[in-house]
Parts: sequence; C-alpha cells; structure tokens
Amino acid sequence: MKLLKFHATWCAPCKMLSKTLSTIELPFELVDIDIDENIEQAQKYTVRGVPTLVLVDDEGKAVTTHVGAITKEQFQAKFL
Repeated sequence: MKLLKFHATWCAPCKMLSKTLSTIELPFELVDIDIDENIEQAQKYTVRGVPTLVLVDDEGKAVTTHVGAITKEQFQAKFL
C-alpha cells in the first residue's frame, strides 16, 4: 500500500496537510506528487482538486480517496 499525496507548491491547504501528515506515523509509504510536474499521474487518479490523498493497493488501484484538507483525527479514521 502507498499513500499518494497530490499537491501543488502554490496551494495553502496542501502545506497544512503536509504538516498534519508529518505528525502521523504512517504504516505505508507516502509519495508526494506535484500536479504541476506530474499531470499524467493526476489524470490517472482523476485528481480534480488539491490536496488529494489516494491510498493505493500494491497493483496501484485506488482503495480510498480524500479531496481537501483533513484533520489528524479525520485522517486516522479514514486511512488507518
């Protein structure tokens, strides 16, 4: 399992999400994907807004998705 974090350097909620995720011990790999540099990856997972989190299985299929800012508690309830 991997957690894909789609973000942009100009996105304030993305920066807030990064701070939130830094306080959580993740049981899977976190992969940062800048949508401005990786348009094809964003299209593959139908990213329509940032930040977007996509938990993918070992085959790369989306298991859980969340768009927008998220609190630590909300993240833990949805992804852990």
